[in-house]
Amino acid sequence: MEITGPVNLIYNLSQASPSFFELPAQNRLAASLYCIHYLNRAVISPFFSAPSMSPIHVFIMCSAMGFNWLNSACISGWLRGYSTPILGFHTQGAPALDPSNFSFPLVQILGFIGTICFGLGMAGNIYAETALFRLRRESAEQRTSKKSDSKTTVTITDSHSDTGNKFHKVYVIPPVEGVFRTILYPHYVFEWLEWVGFALVGTTVFPILGNMQSTPPLRPAPWIFPAVWTADLLGIPLPVPAVLFVINAVANMLPHARWGRKWYVEKFGEKGVAGRGAVVPGCAWM
Repeated sequence: MEITGPVNLIYNLSQASPSFFELPAQNRLAASLYCIHYLNRAVISPFFSAPSMSPIHVFIMCSAMGFNWLNSACISGWLRGYSTPILGFHTQGAPALDPSNFSFPLVQILGFIGTICFGLGMAGNIYAETALFRLRRESAEQRTSKKSDSKTTVTITDSHSDTGNKFHKVYVIPPVEGVFRTILYPHYVFEWLEWVGFALVGTTVFPILGNMQSTPPLRPAPWIFPAVWTADLLGIPLPVPAVLFVINAVANMLPHARWGRKWYVEKFGEKGVAGRGAVVPGCAWM
């Protein structure tokens, strides 16, 4: 369901002029980072890393495909050089036509930091998820051999549990070690770091003169206003689609992480959770 994003992005960037290879290097870098993430997310992870995939409702699948299509459409338009004027600010309005209006040294530093953050976030996300997949495989093997430890493993049975898949409905609480020492969902935090890095790389993306359209400026929503104000204060371009992607990612994953911690407590008890927060160390609420 997530392959929709990179396929749509690649299609949009391959149409008309400028082509992908005619875009500035920083635009191509941002597009490549996006596609690398989804190469892992939509191909490597489900087909090679995860031992099994749980059934998913068709509505959830269609909603995810719709989000990825819309998100990639916004990002591809931005990477093609279309500007996003913001009402009352200069972050992506007419002054963006002249890069000398921006703090180039700062933009270059942010782009470098963003690339590092993206790489670290992706590596951490893959490491944490791979650890969870390994724990699940080991617990499924233990269940098969009647050696499962009920303190760290729980099997949920339902009317559809007899699938012939030994990994079906096997849930494991991660041990208090490594990236799981202080939080239960480090893979979420690492993915947020990825997209924050992507947004920082996005500050190097400037509008292209030929793509400037006389469209009315957007009025920033309350939750994006801090980013708009900061970009305007620092004199750097605001990567609106990338910033919104970070906000959407956190808004989607944080409630799931909070619900997940509550579920862990119900199934394994507070002793199993060991005082860990969902995404904030030592915080039972988050």
